[in-house]
Amino acid sequence: MEKILVKVEDRYGDECLSDSVGKRVNNPNRRPQGFVEIYSIDKDGNKKLIGKSNLVVYLGREWLASRMFNTTNASITPLPTEYICWFGIGTGGAPAGDPLNPTSPTNLDTDLDTEIGFNSTDPTYAEFKSGMYYKCPFDSIAFEQDSDNANSYLVCRVMATIGVEDANGNNISEAALFTAASNAGAYAGPFNMFARVTFPSIVKTIDRQLLFVWYIYT
Repeated sequence: MEKILVKVEDRYGDECLSDSVGKRVNNPNRRPQGFVEIYSIDKDGNKKLIGKSNLVVYLGREWLASRMFNTTNASITPLPTEYICWFGIGTGGAPAGDPLNPTSPTNLDTDLDTEIGFNSTDPTYAEFKSGMYYKCPFDSIAFEQDSDNANSYLVCRVMATIGVEDANGNNISEAALFTAASNAGAYAGPFNMFARVTFPSIVKTIDRQLLFVWYIYT
């Protein structure tokens, strides 16, 4: 059985976040962003690495501001009581005619371009519609030390697996993290996008698992 590791990083560095006093900072490139590493590991131990950027979208950043102060912003959909707890995938990250050349996510993205379901039988998944579950729970969440910042615990590592029975027959080329008010199985929503990544299409088959490792730097 083949297993693929997808590693995602969201970095909040000097170029994307800043504070100022007495002046307005106008930097169109100031945004949280990161990098995705995709490892394809087959039965012979061979590996293939592809790197792509990912993006924390405006909706996710608006929710984060509301969450920090536990105060509802009536102008946005996400509530401060929500938290990042679901994972989704889709086939709309790369054009059908050019599957190896994905289209970059944008700040204005609020959902996957072409979402797909995982399976129809696992009640630990969420958002059941059209006979399928469309949101996957996380395998684990861990806090790690950041060696570049005095080994402070500034790194959040999220892992999610697309199992052998999930999403088979699809060319997966996008993934996203979503906020919600609950991580209970069969939860119906609402869901709000926090971050999205696109990558060259990966054909999902019953012989393959996809393991996503998503790093968020605070």
